[in-house]
Amino acid sequence: MPLEPDRASHPPATAAAPGPAASPTRPESLWRDRVFRTFFSSVVLSQLATNVNILAIPLIAVLALDAGPGQVGLLATLGTISFLLIGLPAGAWLDRLDHRRVMICAETVRGVLFLSLPIAWALEVLTLWQLYAVTLLSGAAMVFFDVGTQSALPSLVGPAQLVRANTAVVSFQAAGQVAGRGAGGLAVQALSAPVAALASGVLFLVSALRMSAVRMPAAARDGGREHGGGPGLAGQIAEGLRHVLGSRELRALVAVGVLTNLGGQFTMTLMPVLFMREPGLSAGMLGLFWSTAGLGIFLGARFARRWGERYGYGRTITVTALVLAPGALFVPLVGGGWWLVLAGAGLLMDTVRLGAFNVLAVTLRQSMTPKELLGRMNATFRFLLFGAMAAGSALAGVVGQYAGIRTAMWIGAGCLALTFLPALTGLRGGPWWRGAPGRTPLR
Repeated sequence: MPLEPDRASHPPATAAAPGPAASPTRPESLWRDRVFRTFFSSVVLSQLATNVNILAIPLIAVLALDAGPGQVGLLATLGTISFLLIGLPAGAWLDRLDHRRVMICAETVRGVLFLSLPIAWALEVLTLWQLYAVTLLSGAAMVFFDVGTQSALPSLVGPAQLVRANTAVVSFQAAGQVAGRGAGGLAVQALSAPVAALASGVLFLVSALRMSAVRMPAAARDGGREHGGGPGLAGQIAEGLRHVLGSRELRALVAVGVLTNLGGQFTMTLMPVLFMREPGLSAGMLGLFWSTAGLGIFLGARFARRWGERYGYGRTITVTALVLAPGALFVPLVGGGWWLVLAGAGLLMDTVRLGAFNVLAVTLRQSMTPKELLGRMNATFRFLLFGAMAAGSALAGVVGQYAGIRTAMWIGAGCLALTFLPALTGLRGGPWWRGAPGRTPLR
């Protein structure tokens, strides 16, 4: 739900005075830029495929392979553990590689992997071990695509358009959640989970084709790092870690993201098992329920720039967490009838907060980071945030197996309700508590 969802020299501790900013010349619309449109279409197709798989893969395990809560938890862990295993070196590598080529390779690998599932199912040789392997390897490919996307975007659109570009990407990622999870649920119910995996494999390959048509500027193809005379791989990784963990504001964004992803995985990992076992619920209803999360993220992303520029980025992140995140406490009540509606309303509240956070936090991270560190900054965030997802999935499986699915969901809801704490302590009084990157001098 990621998320999602930085500079070597931090900006001055004083922010621009609150109130309306000076009226800069309105930048030309991003949608007139063919390169951005093509890049954007690839990212949206990738997100659509990913969201189909979020529903299809655990349902393949539950329906076709009779997996239990512990096995579903392990499956979800394998989907994100690659960010822990290769996330940090991936950022250093991407700062030296052509981002576009890396992303094309990543999408092609994911497409081939997911196409193998319906083939194995049709031949009646599909096993849980194959599902584990596909999930692990596709997670590794996702590391490179996601880090490459966030690292290339600032150079692709320029600083004046960065918040608009992030708003567009997060908004349509959310639309992909609505369409992907809704369509995935209906496809599983009407056809089968392996057929849904077939659709996602095709989408990944089409995404790779779209990315191959992108002609990026030199700064977006490469992180801008001089290849000679710099530190080795370990030194480059350390630079990224120091950059993120040495900033109070970036540490706060990490903490909010970690609580969000940890709580989200506790809440959502075992949801497919619950929907398959609870009377009155079905795969189609699960898809519609998860689509609510996409709708919330879309709404939050659409309002993020307006809220951030009016009230301040740091203040918006904090207040939305304080007011909306407690809606997550209704999600563990999910069940048949009106309980499903109540849980969906709570999920909508929290994901509106998440959509705004994703736009504003990513924009702040990119605005505070020089181009030569973008890959490592994004990889450091991905390492920490997706590491929290891997831990949450594993713990959810254990808790669900031995203490019950609802218990795991209540733990996750509690984590989500507390996301305001690190925002309040780490962002309050900072350079963007009242201001926005466009109104605060950046170095």
